[in-house]
Amino acid sequence: MYSGLAFPDIDPVAFQIGLFPIRWYSLAYIFGLIGAWLLARRMSRVSGSVFTVLKIDDFLLWATAGIIIGGRLGYVLFYNLGYYIEFPWQVLAVWQGGMSFHGGLIGVILATVLFARKKQIPVLAIGDIVVCVAPIGLFLGRLANFANGELYGRVTQAVPWAVIFPGGGDMPRHPSQLYEAALEGVVLFCILNAVWWFGGRYRRRPGFMTGLFFVLYGLFRFGIEFFREPDAQLGFVAGWLSMGQVLCVPMVLFGLWLIGRSSPKAIMRKIKEWE
Repeated sequence: MYSGLAFPDIDPVAFQIGLFPIRWYSLAYIFGLIGAWLLARRMSRVSGSVFTVLKIDDFLLWATAGIIIGGRLGYVLFYNLGYYIEFPWQVLAVWQGGMSFHGGLIGVILATVLFARKKQIPVLAIGDIVVCVAPIGLFLGRLANFANGELYGRVTQAVPWAVIFPGGGDMPRHPSQLYEAALEGVVLFCILNAVWWFGGRYRRRPGFMTGLFFVLYGLFRFGIEFFREPDAQLGFVAGWLSMGQVLCVPMVLFGLWLIGRSSPKAIMRKIKEWE
């Protein structure tokens, strides 16, 4: 016999409007985007950034498209390519689930670059604000994962809060979705916003906040993956590493590069080159 907490009886459908079910996952996206948008507007007003309130309003649609398209294509390419090659029409069935954070991140990066070129704004002026508000959506998304009983953790008898998930057999498992909500959502949000609001000299270094986000998220996700059950269709992809961990390595390296590039000496070298 294995002991564990029973999974709470949570209906994945929050409520229904006529024939249309509104799922917790959809609400996580909606309120994550709204919360990020409102905070980004406030940050822009305080900092006097060239990423102005009006431009933030325009960027919201671009970011939404990047998250949804990138998240879906990332899941297809990184996690379940064989299935979608066999059933390509299922790529459009986003209501059935299947989104990748790393894919969504790539989508937002591409949307940011394109938007910055169109509006003639430095890319990092957008990125340094976007990364500070992104953990709002990450937090809500992981809570929605828990409500759906998906992306659960590995089997454990070591913690008293282990949960028996409906799709995970009769073995207690780490509620890794809640670990991710705490680290990728709450802790990451607090660190980034503390640095942005109270560390003015770092805020004035283009790319520092973006780099810090990449490093911290990559490290947090890499560590949590040790408690998260690897995707059934993939398992471990490189020895003991999961796909999530493999994708986090370039994130951390890129973040370190951005932080180094944002150092005062590096910025002064750039200014001299422009002169």
